[in-house]
Amino acid sequence: MLKIDGHQHFWKYNPERDDWITEDMAVLREDYLPQQLEPLLKQHGFSGSVVIQSAQNREENIFQLKNAVKHEFIKGVVGWVDLQAEDIEKRLESLMPYEKLKGFRHVLQGEKDRALMLSPAFQRGISALTRYGYTYDLLILPDQLVYARELVSAHPNQAFIVDHLAKPAIKAQDIDEWAEDIKSLAQHENVYCKASGMVTEADMQHWKKEDFRPYLDVLFETFGTGRLIFGSDWPVCLLAASYAEVFGVMDAYLKSFSKDEQAQFWGLNALDFYQISI
Repeated sequence: MLKIDGHQHFWKYNPERDDWITEDMAVLREDYLPQQLEPLLKQHGFSGSVVIQSAQNREENIFQLKNAVKHEFIKGVVGWVDLQAEDIEKRLESLMPYEKLKGFRHVLQGEKDRALMLSPAFQRGISALTRYGYTYDLLILPDQLVYARELVSAHPNQAFIVDHLAKPAIKAQDIDEWAEDIKSLAQHENVYCKASGMVTEADMQHWKKEDFRPYLDVLFETFGTGRLIFGSDWPVCLLAASYAEVFGVMDAYLKSFSKDEQAQFWGLNALDFYQISI
């Protein structure tokens, strides 16, 4: 069965740039590069991965694309571009030659303006992504789901994917409002979701597989197996779990699903969403 890890990161640790990595995240304060991930992917039967930006500058695209050229297992890159730039189309045009560049992401979860995604400038950028055929990863928190629903409704031809389930409060077992909002968002067929980033939203030292089942039940009931993608969120997941443990959460959950349904989740959906050729 083809498997694609649809969400992981690489970086050369820089304390000034990577100020989001706080003291309590010491395990992340080092370099994480392709040669460290590749054996983990092979060990768990993955054919490749999609690397997601972590820095918000032009240099990030260069770094990730160079890695993708050197390492065949990197099937796609989700980079960063200033969607609010007046010359957004010129910027996208300059990136078109890079075949492994599949889409873009902005760290909306950290913005003071929680509804930034609805600003005219940001939406103009989203419209440009649609014209150039790029995907968009939504990195948001639960309070932003209502704005995300308005965004995706305004751009029905744009491919969106929600990262990390929109980070529900799994540790607090807070589910009702999140479930209502994610179900509303999923009504839009142009939206996919990643089953990723869950272990770092749970009790990082004492989580159990059962903690995730209510949230996964909502996801699979809402998006179905045709619009969900696996993501390890390596190396961020190391704050709470090994690669094997993250894989094990989803492997155990999917045991009762058919082979065809599992094939969609583990790989085929990632190929479809990110337009990856194998």
